Amino acid sequence: MDDPLLMWPDPLSAVLAAILREDGCGTMEAACIADHLVDASCCGHDSHGVIRIGRYHAGLRSGLFNPDMRPRVVGDLGALMQFDGGNGMGQWVARQVFEQGIARADSAGLAVISLRRAGHIGRVGAYAEMAAQAGLASVIFTNVAGSRLVAPFGTARRAGSTAPVTIGVPNRLGDDFILDFATSLVAEGKALVAAQGGAPLSDAVLVDADGRPNRDPASLYGETASQDVPDPRAGPGALRPFGLHKGSGLMLACELLGGALTGNGTNGEKDHRFGNGLFALLIDPERLDDQDMFHREVADYLRFVQSAPPAEGVDAVRIPGDRERQMRLLRRTEGLPVAKRVDKVICDICEALSIPLPKDLYVDGPASAS
Repeated sequence: MDDPLLMWPDPLSAVLAAILREDGCGTMEAACIADHLVDASCCGHDSHGVIRIGRYHAGLRSGLFNPDMRPRVVGDLGALMQFDGGNGMGQWVARQVFEQGIARADSAGLAVISLRRAGHIGRVGAYAEMAAQAGLASVIFTNVAGSRLVAPFGTARRAGSTAPVTIGVPNRLGDDFILDFATSLVAEGKALVAAQGGAPLSDAVLVDADGRPNRDPASLYGETASQDVPDPRAGPGALRPFGLHKGSGLMLACELLGGALTGNGTNGEKDHRFGNGLFALLIDPERLDDQDMFHREVADYLRFVQSAPPAEGVDAVRIPGDRERQMRLLRRTEGLPVAKRVDKVICDICEALSIPLPKDLYVDGPASAS
């Protein structure tokens, strides 16, 4: 693993937005996506962050993603809203859908969102954060159609997506609870980071074609692992689900709820166009809080858990969302590490599109760039 370069988040976001504008995205859309990517990396989720710009650039140029799309309302049944993303850029489409869902939950106390045919929506925890900031609890099931990457427990065959589960609980008296995890042992982007010179995979999160566990990204990407934009469909192996049969069961649930229920399509025998499907519940807890105890109970319980003595080898007890908040503060203060291969992809795209790099992009100055 090469030492990464350090970049300042805000200039980097401006560069990514400029690329996306040249690829056809509107000004607000490009800023939304770029900020989402940079924030994901700042939170420590490099797999859903800056590393994705090469894929987005290629996807927009090839027609895989449609720029400047607004989600179409397919059905509006009061608390239940159904949207079609039209294969638009995922972060832009999903943010608009959640804004409408939050407004509906504020009004009705509950909103149920169904979204199909959205491009890659990125770090799903960002939408749970949006809901929590509005005082809403959320439960989100997501699938990725056209993305057979995970071998269900007991198999050696790809038959599911990384299918994240996300739960958010607002905490008015402290930090919000934001649980966000792929149902694979790692997100596909973690293998992508390893393939592109970032942190190597520390555990056997993959299986080869015979179902033998390993940590070689080539199991997922095959011969494309060394390319600028590796193809996760090209390898003979698959990602493994977390938690044995339990994690595998959650992955299948995401395929059924995020894929079948939304109309996005599941990763069975039929091939579907790449895209995220999302099924979400947004709940106003105060509508159920007849004893006026919710906010106090949430804060007291989370403090109780965090006050437990750390186990051996653990520096502090954390709740879901703590790591992202701490990493975001660190990386926005000290700089965001970006793998040199990812930096090269960004620089090559900018050169091809005649986009100048800001002088203050690199923490140590332009000379730090490869």
